[in-house]
Amino acid sequence: MLWLLVTISSYFILSIVFLVDKYLLGGQIPNPKVYTFYVGIFGILLLTLAPFVNFYTPEISQIVLSILAGAIYIYALFWFFKALHLFEVSRVIPATGGLIPLFTFGLVYVFSFGKESLSFSESIAFVLLVFGSILITLEKEKFINRESLQICTLASFLFSLSFILTKYVYLNQPFWNGYIWIRIGGSLIALCFLLFSPEIKEEIFKKKISFKKKTIGIFLSNQVAGAGANILQNWAIALAGLAYLAVINALQGIQYVFLFIFATLISFKFPKIFKEEISRKIVFQKIISILLIGGGLIILALK
Repeated sequence: MLWLLVTISSYFILSIVFLVDKYLLGGQIPNPKVYTFYVGIFGILLLTLAPFVNFYTPEISQIVLSILAGAIYIYALFWFFKALHLFEVSRVIPATGGLIPLFTFGLVYVFSFGKESLSFSESIAFVLLVFGSILITLEKEKFINRESLQICTLASFLFSLSFILTKYVYLNQPFWNGYIWIRIGGSLIALCFLLFSPEIKEEIFKKKISFKKKTIGIFLSNQVAGAGANILQNWAIALAGLAYLAVINALQGIQYVFLFIFATLISFKFPKIFKEEISRKIVFQKIISILLIGGGLIILALK
């Protein structure tokens, strides 16, 4: 169950990264397309690891699969960032949190021709984790509307497809080799954003944008933390069986538990960045959610 501990660690870091993303998208870097470009192009730095991890060129089919997995992941990020930019977090997160594991569950079944499946107890854990993830982020009178649902559905499907393709990369390549090739795919799609988007060209080359040193420092630090979390998440994907990919997605509820704690603390000092409403009803809802997520974790841990 090493993959379970690795997954929890990755979501702990991602909860912090998410808060910083929301801060930057809220005013410092308001264009989701530009933000996706910067996130994607940052991955090319992983090539510096190549001399230390026995990096090699696999067969053509594996190169295509790796690049495709990375490209789809970056494209999914774009739609997710766009959803965060256009709609409230309370609408976006419950939708993506519920849809990604469901899409992954279905895609695993399709890709494995029904051969990969969860046991009865693991299925119960999966259901508890999904419901807990949705409930902990759901807010009264802020249910997702049609427009936001369309974007969240597209982002969720692309994330799920990327996870499946990533697993098949690790089934055929050593972890670091596959990971670097996947990140190359992400960087390539980021360059395509630049080459075919007049909007990004204008933002980067024509406009005289002067980000504050503090903003640059926050962005770079957040990318380093995000890269670390992404490495851990990919390691968990490599360690777990194909059937458990949906469970790894469902475990994102743990990220929301961390996020709720951090957001509550931050909202007291920086209410304009991330406001977390606190009431008896909300606290009760969060407690029920945490119990559901905790129950799912216990079942997995005892398996």
